[in-house]
Amino acid sequence: MNPRAVAVRAGLSRAGIEFRQSVTNAQDLWGVLFLPVVSLVVMYMLRHNTVPGTGFSLGSQAVPGILAANVVLTGTTALALSLTLDREDGTLLRAKATPNGMIGYLVGRVVGRAGTAAAGVLIPLLPAAPLFGGLELGRVSTWVTLAWVLALGLLAVLPFGAILGSLFNSAQGMGVITLPMMLLMGISGVFYPIGGFPEWLQWTAQAFPIYWLGLGMRSAMLPDALAAAEVGQSWRHLETAGVLGVWAVAGFALAPLVLRRMARRESGSAVAARREKAMQRPM
Repeated sequence: MNPRAVAVRAGLSRAGIEFRQSVTNAQDLWGVLFLPVVSLVVMYMLRHNTVPGTGFSLGSQAVPGILAANVVLTGTTALALSLTLDREDGTLLRAKATPNGMIGYLVGRVVGRAGTAAAGVLIPLLPAAPLFGGLELGRVSTWVTLAWVLALGLLAVLPFGAILGSLFNSAQGMGVITLPMMLLMGISGVFYPIGGFPEWLQWTAQAFPIYWLGLGMRSAMLPDALAAAEVGQSWRHLETAGVLGVWAVAGFALAPLVLRRMARRESGSAVAARREKAMQRPM
């Protein structure tokens, strides 16, 4: 059998193990669900507010965007943190020393994180459905649209999670991306339609996948009449697929280059230096 195929199979097996560990470990599961749970609680308190120009609950309108933001955070920040921690403890170096080990390692990490991101959508959606009126989850088209939007969204964000994990040498260094991610969530229509924002801010939001992933998930879960609250008064499925597709192509073109560069720089001395630095951090 082709050695690369064996490595991919090993990676898929690892992904299954990591996914089971994530959804059965209370700490890991809370890490995935923290953002949507807290955000949904806040939006539930605002459920009597309405989307401008409609009588639809603002809380219900925000549910798909909150779940989309969780996908982006899980696919980027959480994946990047996993890679950074694996560089610190030598896991990545051991994978590099194994024939085709990097292939198996990356397949395992990426597929496992994709499964966790999908769980981060479905698990909060179960209690949200009865709490927030107006979500149309009984249609076949809802789940078809949700499936392709989620799949394409993961392809768009996961490579950049791997890239971010390659750029930082320590978990503490990852903190610098937290504020930009929060700001991006704020302008991307997660909690409020961006139609009321200044035009330059609308264009900024539409340059990033979080807006389009949220738009696609809103088109799946909300009544068609709510498209009037969106930019262009349309769900813009073609544009959603196009922008997410461009991000996915760019990510898969750039990620291998960055990852290969990172792997070349991994060595026993580098791991030892990171461990020594980690031991010196204040508790």
